[in-house]
Amino acid sequence: MATDIQKLIGTSEEDEDEEMEMDVKEEGDDDDEEDGEKHGDATSMIAGVDGGMPTRSSNNNRFQQHHQIQEQVGTPGGGGVRRCRPIEEKERTKLRERQRRAITARILAGLRRHGNYNLRVRADINDVIAALAREAGWVVLPDGTTFPAKSQGPRPAGVNSAAVSSQMVSPQTPASLKGVTSGYRSSGELNACNMKGVFIPSSSPYDLPSSARSQNSSIVGDGGGQTDSHPLIGGSMDNVGDKQIVDIPLKLPERDYSNTSCIPVYVMLPLGVINMKCEMVDPDGLLKQLRILKSVNVDGVMVDCWWGIVEGHAPGEYNWNGYKRLFQMVCELKLKLQVVMSFHECGGNVGDDVCIPLPHWVAEIGRSNPDIFFTDREGRRNPECLSWGIDKERVLRGRTAVEVYFDCMRSFRVEFDEYFKNGNISMIQVGLGPCGELRYPSCPVKHGWRYPGIGEFQCYDLYLLKSLRKAAEARGHSFWGRGPDNAVDHGDRVLSLAKLAFDGTCIAAKLSGLHWWYKTASHAAELAAGFYNPCNRDGYAAIVTMLKKHEATLNLACTELHMLDQHEDFQEALGDSEGLFWQVLNAAWDVCVPVSSENALPCHDHVSYKKILDSAKPLTDPDGRHLSSFTYLRLSPLLMERHNFMEFERFIKRMHGEAVGLQVYSN
Repeated sequence: MATDIQKLIGTSEEDEDEEMEMDVKEEGDDDDEEDGEKHGDATSMIAGVDGGMPTRSSNNNRFQQHHQIQEQVGTPGGGGVRRCRPIEEKERTKLRERQRRAITARILAGLRRHGNYNLRVRADINDVIAALAREAGWVVLPDGTTFPAKSQGPRPAGVNSAAVSSQMVSPQTPASLKGVTSGYRSSGELNACNMKGVFIPSSSPYDLPSSARSQNSSIVGDGGGQTDSHPLIGGSMDNVGDKQIVDIPLKLPERDYSNTSCIPVYVMLPLGVINMKCEMVDPDGLLKQLRILKSVNVDGVMVDCWWGIVEGHAPGEYNWNGYKRLFQMVCELKLKLQVVMSFHECGGNVGDDVCIPLPHWVAEIGRSNPDIFFTDREGRRNPECLSWGIDKERVLRGRTAVEVYFDCMRSFRVEFDEYFKNGNISMIQVGLGPCGELRYPSCPVKHGWRYPGIGEFQCYDLYLLKSLRKAAEARGHSFWGRGPDNAVDHGDRVLSLAKLAFDGTCIAAKLSGLHWWYKTASHAAELAAGFYNPCNRDGYAAIVTMLKKHEATLNLACTELHMLDQHEDFQEALGDSEGLFWQVLNAAWDVCVPVSSENALPCHDHVSYKKILDSAKPLTDPDGRHLSSFTYLRLSPLLMERHNFMEFERFIKRMHGEAVGLQVYSN
């Protein structure tokens, strides 16, 4: 089994032997011993694979050994005679080695990305073998002990592996199997290695359709026989003795989501659907796209209501004209509305394709009093949103920041009261910080931040430093100073007013998935953003408790960010988006807070949709809990391309729990 797995990751004993023969020609018993030592070094190099690259120590061993081989010259009475290889052969050997390493790296990356194999960063061949064995339904203990799971049952002595594997594919055993053995100890190993006569264990969550299982085609047959068509057969065949065995690629049908809970799907409209004059940019084009979305049963759309547009010119003067026309268009198509009260600027962050600053009159105040903005240790101001330090400070033309937010929300409620009464507006998401998220702006791209940087504390404006001094003095330690360790107080203040303004309508708060450095003890990226979530403390429990107090929904982004964690360029960031997602999800569900979600990265392929579905409808949750809604980011010409939109339509059906033809995909 190990030999064939080595073939799977790009190495084999035949290749090693061939290279050894090219390195040196052995003669005599003494050289046999040295050859054994050399083979041991080669094996240790294979065991040290890290994404296809050998360890530094194994490279040193190979160099020292190679140097010794070149210097040794045989004596007339001695053992073997060693010869130096020509330079061309050495270069060809190095090239083949680099090619094998590259293949190994791609295979490991593919297993992590497309097969959901939980392989550690520095995976070796033992990790691959163990992962494949577990996929086949076997039990692998930490010490390497491997045995079949109880569900497979004991295998009678004397029954060969090929016969067992064939019997699991078909209830009848073809006569051509007699006398044919595969050399594997069990059918589980056969499946794990993706070799000849592959079968899918019936206990797998990805069971084959009954039509595929019932086909009694000649998976193993006589040499001259024809192989019938089989839904999983790639067409390649090998010979074992006088028998032909079909090489079947490991392909598994996906999970069936029919008759599962219906999760509403919303589509986020483009950021610039309303311009700075509060006018619709392309109403005719948008109408066509909305009709297409309606045709595939999208539940509704989400749209940003920008503070910088509606109250852009003077305090207390609101212009909702563009949004009135937009809302009317959406409701005429019988689509629901989710509205984001966006009290931050647009532009300068990842994915921003338009620039919508804060209101002009706020910028004027900021020029004379820059401490209304978040400030880092170097004194750089971040005008993306207002500092939480002025939540209770009357520095905005006689109003505090929370009063400004409340006045805007109250104006919106009065202007669109009929949409609330008719149930057209299903949810109001309240912006609580940068990008509308409840966090400090610790990762400003405009100040040079790049993923996966930890970020920097943004608590050095006058008002936050004042708040810090008060907190330290209240504890009796005026000399204390520390960075922000929570983001709860600001959210509590704003949501209490939002609940008052939108009484009777669901309100929500968005939480960012700061997943990088999650596998470290300090969770530094989260700490800089205001979440004190080290390895020995749950930093999100207080937040979900606050949301429960206001009967608010938690909108959590990062359902598909695991793809970024597994990208080879970012593995050293020690990120774990999936671990963070489940920590926050469980914290919310423990206090009965509904959770909605959205994709943080562009999503058009089957693999990303499948990950979202698995997170939205957890298969293993004992209580059958699921997301309350999902928002797709975002409506664009790329989404409307035929192939992408067909994949999107299938995704919507699965989210709604409708039957969709099962697809067989390569694992």
